[in-house]
Amino acid sequence: MSGELPVPEHYDPRRAGEWGYQPDAAELAAAADAWRERLGLRPAGVDRRRVLMLLVDLQRDFCLPEGSLFVGGRGGRGAVEDSDRIARFIYRNLDRLSDVVCTLDTHFPHQIFFPSFWLDADGRHPPPHREVTAAEVASGALRPDPALAPRLAGGDDGWLVREAEHYCWELERAGRYRLYLWPPHCLLGGDGHSLVGVVQEARLFFAHARQARAGIEIKGGHPLTENYSVLSPEVLLAHDGSRLAERNERLTGELLAADALIVAGQAASHCVKSTMEDLLAEIGARDAGLAGRVYLLADCMSAVAVPDPGSPGGFAFDFTPQAEAALERFAAAGVHVVRSTEPMAGWPGPLGA
Repeated sequence: MSGELPVPEHYDPRRAGEWGYQPDAAELAAAADAWRERLGLRPAGVDRRRVLMLLVDLQRDFCLPEGSLFVGGRGGRGAVEDSDRIARFIYRNLDRLSDVVCTLDTHFPHQIFFPSFWLDADGRHPPPHREVTAAEVASGALRPDPALAPRLAGGDDGWLVREAEHYCWELERAGRYRLYLWPPHCLLGGDGHSLVGVVQEARLFFAHARQARAGIEIKGGHPLTENYSVLSPEVLLAHDGSRLAERNERLTGELLAADALIVAGQAASHCVKSTMEDLLAEIGARDAGLAGRVYLLADCMSAVAVPDPGSPGGFAFDFTPQAEAALERFAAAGVHVVRSTEPMAGWPGPLGA
């Protein structure tokens, strides 16, 4: 089948901005079965060329204005518009995609990147949207809440303090991020953890129309390390040399085994950026030519830009420059930076006509 497919009649782009929208799974399955018969779609399992789509953290808390960490970008509507474009892209390319894998950022109430983990010199939790430096931990200006030591450090508060300082130093040494305190988001069991409705709808429709798995990858639950990348936590070893966390070697292998990989999601400045950095590091270790199989949908991701309440139109933190610089690095490494609105047949590399 050549060319792009029509977007199914059930799709309503207004739902991309609706917190409460979730598709009816049974109705969607029936509609997808009928669509498959109408268009003559083959099962994904018989594809000769395996094209994998990786969708990073398209969850309500990131993708909707009501979310606790909405990725609005500088324009204020970024993730809502991204979700619409992603859903349309999946529908238009049902016959070309072999699988769609979604990652879910998954957190618990006390983790090292939440204010609830920390106390300041007055014994109060610091506010979100601020950095924590190793120097602050070393000086005692900030310290882990000792009430967490029985659960996280076998009751050894000193170990937990040393680990927190080590963690901050490791982040600063790596040069990708400093420890940033986020508001609670994507808490397991909460509404904000779920996939945004239009992406869940497109994912399920694809799974039924192509008889595909449409897998889910969970990340981010370790209390003592961030996990921006779906492929690896930020820090793997504790200060005493013990193993803190593991890389997702299985998923890395699956992504690199695909004939082509398409990546989109939230946020361009953090989880997409870190996933791509880890992927390219693995590609560099195996075969630099594999970068030419990777496509990044530049119009289907936005950067974190935190509005400044005291400066209308300004930002307390704006990570857009980091996202833009990352796109340039990825392109220089051989990744194809493309747009979802351009037909895949016109893309460069293996997916072009």
